Amino acid sequence: MRSIRNLGAPPGGLPVVADDILELHAARLLLLFRVCGVSNRIRGLTKMAKLDFFVRYPQFFLEVCGYLGVKGSSRAQSIESSMVRYRYGPWDQRYYHLLAYLEGKELISVRKQGNAYEFELTGAGKKAAEQLRKSGPFAQVVAQMREVKEVLGGKTGSALKKLVYEVFEEEIRRKPMGEVIS
Repeated sequence: MRSIRNLGAPPGGLPVVADDILELHAARLLLLFRVCGVSNRIRGLTKMAKLDFFVRYPQFFLEVCGYLGVKGSSRAQSIESSMVRYRYGPWDQRYYHLLAYLEGKELISVRKQGNAYEFELTGAGKKAAEQLRKSGPFAQVVAQMREVKEVLGGKTGSALKKLVYEVFEEEIRRKPMGEVIS
């Protein structure tokens, strides 16, 4: 993954893949804390990762809505960026890097609360997230985040992990560790 500032470094003939741009993932996480969080914060890495999973994989979100007996919208139908099978279900290997980047830019604060980490937008993070939330290019992901929060926002990280494993036996639970979820 590289910063948008360094996109000109490789030869011009090589394609730029949006999934490789640090700032796009950072923007999504800022929006996740703003839209899916409670008072601009999310408690727990597992909860953050599972909410992010349902934002990035709208087809899986629709399936879990059906499982829960809740009607979900079908606005988005494509995978935004890939995740891998990890010990606690869907995971993005970049999370630690992204969270450190956001904390270093003073856009989030990270606190240890018992056994969990709590991630909260700072003043600058709230301002940046609000600008992103209002911008047209992020409208679809913000709409998806609102739905995810409405259906799953009240659940704990452990409950979300359990739900993922219950509903997606073949797609996730039986995948080998480190394999990309599709």
